[in-house]
Amino acid sequence: MKRNMKIWFDEALAADQKKAIPILSFPIVNKMGITVSELLGSSESQAKGMKAVADSVDSWISVSFMDLSVEAEAFGAQVKSDPNEVPTIMGQLIQTREQAEALQVPEVGAARTGTYVEGIKRAMDLITDRPVLAGCIGPFSLTGRLMDITEVMIKCRKDPEMVHIVLDKATEFLIQYAKAYKAAGANGICMAEPLAGILSPKMIQQFSSDYVKRIIDAVRDENFAVLYHNCGNSVMHLADSILTCGANAYHFGNAINMEEMLNKLPDHIIAMGNIDPASQFCMGTPESIREETLALMKACTPHKNFIISSGCDIPPNSPWENVEAFFSAVKEFYSQS
Repeated sequence: MKRNMKIWFDEALAADQKKAIPILSFPIVNKMGITVSELLGSSESQAKGMKAVADSVDSWISVSFMDLSVEAEAFGAQVKSDPNEVPTIMGQLIQTREQAEALQVPEVGAARTGTYVEGIKRAMDLITDRPVLAGCIGPFSLTGRLMDITEVMIKCRKDPEMVHIVLDKATEFLIQYAKAYKAAGANGICMAEPLAGILSPKMIQQFSSDYVKRIIDAVRDENFAVLYHNCGNSVMHLADSILTCGANAYHFGNAINMEEMLNKLPDHIIAMGNIDPASQFCMGTPESIREETLALMKACTPHKNFIISSGCDIPPNSPWENVEAFFSAVKEFYSQS
């Protein structure tokens, strides 16, 4: 369903009570009785999974699956898959400058990218009461998966030109990928750029933020929004650079103090976060997640630009009771305020 996303975000910013938007998708396998592999292997299953989440929780926006292996696999990287785990990248596709220069930008549809685009297209027919955001990786995080995460950090200092060669190609692909989601009807994308969270303030601008901005400038309009996610532990010191990306809103991980981050941000910029997905959603109890949620909301809701969320993607094996406890705590907090 086509929506004016600028109005959607402006109304959320002005609202006294804001709906939660956890990065919630994979735990639906527990309700569907299927594996992660079965969920991700079919566009129909992906759409049904997103619809099942939307039917189960009153989230502000429906978000797709944060699978950060999809785009790298399309470039030719090797993927490690486990039936009950989110796929990951193995090995190092690009080791030399020559390999970087020879790297071919794939067409959207390569490997599993076509399945994900089709999944969003199907989901748009099923979810009509809230916006739907597709998922994609950020340019530096994709480059790190192609070059190896440790190696790309070394090359940023020793051979920055090689990194920029790969970044240019990653960015070219991600623009086309986002445009394919846009053509499929998505209301926007949630872009995950976690690897940039370990860069220095000087390096993040040239190796991440400038490229993210290029993507956002190419696809964002009043009907297509971009939510930027970074769960790096140094992100507190990177806020100025991150804000130059021009996203509609920013999502931060649990490695930082959310209240301190809000103190650094302009009050017209929506910031989301950051209940720990591992220790709380996955390993916590309904009681512990209630306490954490209420405490975070007490600290952060004085900032009108805060929306409660998870700190990152919620793991597949997270008990659904914890998800329900999170939403119940949000409702409880607002009922008392």
